Amino acid sequence: MPTVLDVNGYRFKFFSNENDEPQHIHITKGDGNSKYWLVPKCEEAYSYGFTAQERKAIKGLVIKHQEFLIKKWNEYFK
Repeated sequence: MPTVLDVNGYRFKFFSNENDEPQHIHITKGDGNSKYWLVPKCEEAYSYGFTAQERKAIKGLVIKHQEFLIKKWNEYFK
């Protein structure tokens, strides 16, 4: 599970066996865990253990780094 980005303690990761799904990213911090679809648009798939404020911050980070995350996905899985 490679970490491709670490911002403010939020770790952005891919799971190696999920290349058959649309492009997405997993975000963890402490006991929190989220999954965001990167295409066709940034959308939360699920989120556990994060407050509403943290979820808003995470979505902002995913949007801010979306192009970079898609690039890393393509490099890793293709």
